[in-house]
Amino acid sequence: MKFVRFQADGRAGFGVLSEKGIVHVHEGDMFHRSRPSGRRLALEQVKLLPPSDASAMIALWNNSRAQIAKLRRETPREALYFLKPRASFATHGDVILYPRGLSERVVLEGELGIVIGRRTRGLSPEQAREAIFGYTVVNDVTAQDVVQRDSTFPQYTRAKGFDTFSIFGPVIATDVDPMALTVESFINGVKHQDYPVADLVLNPFEIVASISHTMTLEPGDVIACGTSLGADPIQIGDTVEIRIAGIGSLVNTVA
Repeated sequence: MKFVRFQADGRAGFGVLSEKGIVHVHEGDMFHRSRPSGRRLALEQVKLLPPSDASAMIALWNNSRAQIAKLRRETPREALYFLKPRASFATHGDVILYPRGLSERVVLEGELGIVIGRRTRGLSPEQAREAIFGYTVVNDVTAQDVVQRDSTFPQYTRAKGFDTFSIFGPVIATDVDPMALTVESFINGVKHQDYPVADLVLNPFEIVASISHTMTLEPGDVIACGTSLGADPIQIGDTVEIRIAGIGSLVNTVA
């Protein structure tokens, strides 16, 4: 199934999106025995929200074998990650706000996103499978020139935490095999990224397990699995698409 969150008639709700673009509205808790209400809405009738009300977005660094080989980095033995603030969350159709005067090199980073389904801590990779609710599409937008602006302190939180820089959605797909997925990224229709999730050093189950030994993960939390080669600059006026067949397309414009 593909779950969405939406706003309609001034109220937030959630449901399952059909292939025909109909939202089958659900009641209860998305992550625990939700049930159809019988109400149906056309996708055009609603404003999409980020598909989970995440308390955190946790994003991995240096998790691509191809990128590690090209840049001659060391292969990590555990998940290397940073946090992205809630104020930076956005979703499909939202505008990416270019930080004028603060950065001259903003890049896209297409990634697979993991959505946690239950409160959890201290998992093994096998247990992590059961803690994952589903998967979404992520654009981990980054002001790349901000990261090393101060030679004494890499500024990942600032560089990746501008408003609208943590984009995910439009859906959470609950019945896909993450290891069979491919991430593609486009700028104005031109492909810049095309890599399999199987290229990741740590797979989604290992990622969740590793992070869960440091922090408690809550239902709806999103983990971005890390990007690969082709994380190229975007400019004001661009249309950016991150596409994962089997989940969907995340499309935004830059302003």
